[in-house]
Amino acid sequence: MQTDINVPGIPTEPERNRYWSRTERMNKKAIFLDLDGTLLTDEKKITEENRRAIDDALAAGHSVIIATGRPLSSAVLQAEALGLTGEGCYLITFNGGILYDMGNRSVLFKKTISRIDTAAVFEEANQRQIHIQTYEGDHVLVEKRCDDEDVRIYCSLIQIGYRTIDSIRNIKEEPVKLLAIDRRDRDRARAFRDWIVEHFRGTLDSYFSSGQFVEIVPAGMDKGYALRRMAERIGVPLSDTIAVGDEANDLQMIRAAGLGVAMANGTDRVKAAAGYITGRDNNHSGVAEVIRKFMPV
Repeated sequence: MQTDINVPGIPTEPERNRYWSRTERMNKKAIFLDLDGTLLTDEKKITEENRRAIDDALAAGHSVIIATGRPLSSAVLQAEALGLTGEGCYLITFNGGILYDMGNRSVLFKKTISRIDTAAVFEEANQRQIHIQTYEGDHVLVEKRCDDEDVRIYCSLIQIGYRTIDSIRNIKEEPVKLLAIDRRDRDRARAFRDWIVEHFRGTLDSYFSSGQFVEIVPAGMDKGYALRRMAERIGVPLSDTIAVGDEANDLQMIRAAGLGVAMANGTDRVKAAAGYITGRDNNHSGVAEVIRKFMPV
């Protein structure tokens, strides 16, 4: 017959259980993963090594959060393809404009751009002959002028469709993000971004997410803000967060996290801001390298 005996200085079985429960909670980490150029290969696929590492992280009780500039519908499709659909799986989409719980299929947070500001940005892009688009429901929206190669290539990459409208003034709801695309002239795209920053100071922010994509979002909306908000919601201290990215729209998230990680294929600015730079790039399971090195699985 076994009897529990309380000996001073030696924890009882229930006390040991409570201790290990606390320890497990303290060790829980949250990893925030950019998609394009980070988790996904250049062919927009995930390596088996990355997939296994993510599965192991989830099984160990950690949270895995996709943090992307993509629209919600595209991010959901990607999360489903990766199997990131259960408890502990979340999405940051539109660079922070929407936070989404994949387990409960619910929007946790949403921030939009006014119709007036949307129309003004579209008008300026039209004058500069720069492709401009936004989003509504499961579709990209473009005016007829931008029914072009740019939107077709973009939609094929993120696996959603697009619709044309006569005027952006006819949209049914305020958009979460606008996107300008200029595949031919980086200087022209930079000048457009600078115009937005100057003319909408305090209202809109703008930054590059690749060499040709100019993101236009509500002021203060970035992946860093979203990381802090998500970490608080799921009860993970910032010191236990890891952010992995490669481009300018990942900078704020990398700076906000307990550990900011730049991919080997990342830009110089991202690498300068990071606490760790992977030895492997996005085509060779750099995310798995981070999980194995920094997350107890």
